[in-house]
Amino acid sequence: MSESPVRYELSEGIATITIDRPEAMNALNKAVREGLWDALRRFAGDDEALVGILTATGEKVFCAGGDLKEMSETALKVPPPDFVPYLNHNIKTNKPVIAAVNGLAYAGGFLLAQMCDLVIAAENAKFAITEPKWSRGAPWAAPLPWLIPPRVAMELLVTAKPISAARAYQIGLINQIVPLAELQDAARDMALTIAQNAPLSVRAGKQMVYAVAEVGWSKGQKLGDKIYEHVYLSEDAQEGPTAFKEKRAPVWKAR
Repeated sequence: MSESPVRYELSEGIATITIDRPEAMNALNKAVREGLWDALRRFAGDDEALVGILTATGEKVFCAGGDLKEMSETALKVPPPDFVPYLNHNIKTNKPVIAAVNGLAYAGGFLLAQMCDLVIAAENAKFAITEPKWSRGAPWAAPLPWLIPPRVAMELLVTAKPISAARAYQIGLINQIVPLAELQDAARDMALTIAQNAPLSVRAGKQMVYAVAEVGWSKGQKLGDKIYEHVYLSEDAQEGPTAFKEKRAPVWKAR
């Protein structure tokens, strides 16, 4: 049995998922897609994993998108709903996932970055929705006008031209830009910061952000109260103030 082109590594509460197919620009062939499904399901069900990092090997390409050669050979038409794992869509987790983008993120690679909750990109990263170049579709980009200005989303969708990491940061698509040599450390630093916080509060924060996008401002405020109620009623909600009073680090139990 051949080794999966997707690695899963857990350390200090951080699950690092790495696409390892640099010889093919980390393209999403069947083996990579299956590896991502396995890794993300494992992360979602792993109680020891508090935060995820999605990244790839190599210094030039994060992911070039779907494997067009494979698509040609299989005569792929409309991709099935489970064609590729898409966080917050066909696979759910309330734990934050950070994309560490180490180079080009085109088509399905853009999808992988977009679906993550936070994005850190190397200075050499570029982002593009290249599907129009090959008469393919990008329905996965439907949330894009929520993440960035609609006119910029339109430009990306109809021109298929890439934007730089600097431009992606300017429009709010990514959170940080760092030198390539510092990318993995920066992602891990952010992940460690999150992992040190109370897990129930972190997960409620993620849930509220996406919930408000669904229902709007006024309903979102009411929904926020409901989402955070179980946080206030948890053991961790008492542990936080107690730890502060006793001048020690809190011990979170996620309950």
